[in-house]
Amino acid sequence: MQNESITGDPGKVKKSSLLFIFITVLIDLMGIAIIIPVIPILIEELTGQAINDAGFTGGILYSAFAVMQFLFAPLLGELSDRFGRRPVLFIALGGLGLDYIFQAFAPTLLWLFVGRILAGVCGASHTVAMAYVADVSTPENRAKNFGMIGAAFGMGFFLGPMLGGWCAEFGYQVPFLVAAGMALLNLLFGIFILPESLPKEKRRKMNWKNVIPGVSLASLAKYKTLGLLIAAFALVGLAGQVMPSVWTFYTMEAFGWGPKWVGISLGFIGLMVGLVQAMVTGWSVKKFGQKKVIMFGFILWTIGMFAIAQVGNQYILFIAMIPYIVGGIAQPTMQGFMSNSVGDSEQGNLQGALTSLMSLAAVFAPLIYTSIFQTYADRENPNYFPGAPFVAGGIILVAATMFAFFAIRSMGDEKSEPVIDGPELAE
Repeated sequence: MQNESITGDPGKVKKSSLLFIFITVLIDLMGIAIIIPVIPILIEELTGQAINDAGFTGGILYSAFAVMQFLFAPLLGELSDRFGRRPVLFIALGGLGLDYIFQAFAPTLLWLFVGRILAGVCGASHTVAMAYVADVSTPENRAKNFGMIGAAFGMGFFLGPMLGGWCAEFGYQVPFLVAAGMALLNLLFGIFILPESLPKEKRRKMNWKNVIPGVSLASLAKYKTLGLLIAAFALVGLAGQVMPSVWTFYTMEAFGWGPKWVGISLGFIGLMVGLVQAMVTGWSVKKFGQKKVIMFGFILWTIGMFAIAQVGNQYILFIAMIPYIVGGIAQPTMQGFMSNSVGDSEQGNLQGALTSLMSLAAVFAPLIYTSIFQTYADRENPNYFPGAPFVAGGIILVAATMFAFFAIRSMGDEKSEPVIDGPELAE
């Protein structure tokens, strides 16, 4: 059984360890994405609601999951800084596997809500996974390794919707049971191959103030321009939530798709995001530098969002997705840049804070976007425009681009950027 700490050069960490982290994040994201293609029909079957009402109910369901991730991501990050990454990852992953089984047999909407709440608690483990990647990465390859995690996010939104859309034909329980099996098998895999990435001498006592969601951001924001980048990161998270929030309802309304085609379309997006972030991020950073990659990605993201809102043909829709997908190289690059800006003992806190921001965005975004969709997808509305939520997302991305631009403009030569190690970060 593998339980020793990684020592020596972090750049030489075993590939099996990074593979485990990749799979862990993949399974976390599958837990979010697996019900997206079938959520309108699932809610309708459990409650008898019409699809319009099911849309807002779905928004509340997504928000319940995100609330728990927001509350528990900082706690898991702090626990991993105190006790190590390995035990926290294993407990969360085991709980997630058992919870998938619970969700598979939820008899009512209320019990489904309970299951999604528990999934949100355990799913916050990707905070610890991010910290693990930061531990085993060098400053030179952090963007590349975070790109790998970004690829896991993309693949999660590829496999989750595909399972949700296709396996629903055999019963709604099937995709949940498949995800449970994957989580528990990955736990077994990790117990035997995953070394601890945080040596005991680098661990620190729990800072209970940091456990309060968002508190850690107050101390991090004062370091140089990190606050502006965190703001841009948060806005990107808010804009990106338009996809899981309304994509199913939007494509069903605009193009008459069913769960199968919703799953295929989300699978296409997830697969391409995974490929782009895994294969292009490291190369583009090496060739153009982090700053240019971040700005180029933000611009493409914005163009893609507005394009998706405007298309009236389902085939052109796939073309409109391309700039949005390629723009995804900005997120792992920006995250790697911020990771390089704090000391080793604070990686868990940083990743917990960033995950909390993403989760906070996921709390409010589904309610915002499903409300916009409910209003503008009403066929009796003289301003009928089902793509309106994506216009809102595009406007948010414009603001995020401005934050990123001013943050990057105020920085010096990125090759000479020091690691930030202020008084709160000192050992």
